[in-house]
Amino acid sequence: MNASNHRYNKNILIAVDTSENARRAVCYVAQLLEGNAAFTITLMHVINEPEEDYFSSPTEQAKWVREYRQKIDAVMNDYEQILIQAGFASSAIFKNVFTRFCPSLAECILTEQNKLAYDTVVVGRQGLSRSEEFLFGSVSSKIVTHAKNCTVWVVS
Repeated sequence: MNASNHRYNKNILIAVDTSENARRAVCYVAQLLEGNAAFTITLMHVINEPEEDYFSSPTEQAKWVREYRQKIDAVMNDYEQILIQAGFASSAIFKNVFTRFCPSLAECILTEQNKLAYDTVVVGRQGLSRSEEFLFGSVSSKIVTHAKNCTVWVVS
């Protein structure tokens, strides 16, 4: 087989939320890769499960999760359309929304990266000031610091 016939499939994980920075990250990938068929894209969002006593009843918690999930599904569909308009086939785009308690969102993202061996992780930079970032850290900083066997793109 010659090199021109060999296609590499590269898997990109874009960790998203409802922020403008997440939207910029999706737009960046869409513009940079322009629907290149060698890439598959997974849009991932973690619904951080609230502590047990956060809601007064299980019914209230279920309602919150259902409403939040509807909001996230709409955002994910919007992000998917950005990628499709850039030339990606809908079959190359995956959406992964799950509910999990995450003491660290970065840890949840990196667990997913390791589990499915993504080549690249893309995150938007949080809008923290330098002093806030120093005190609390940021998801993007933690991912850059702890990621292994992948490339990390932080879009700001």
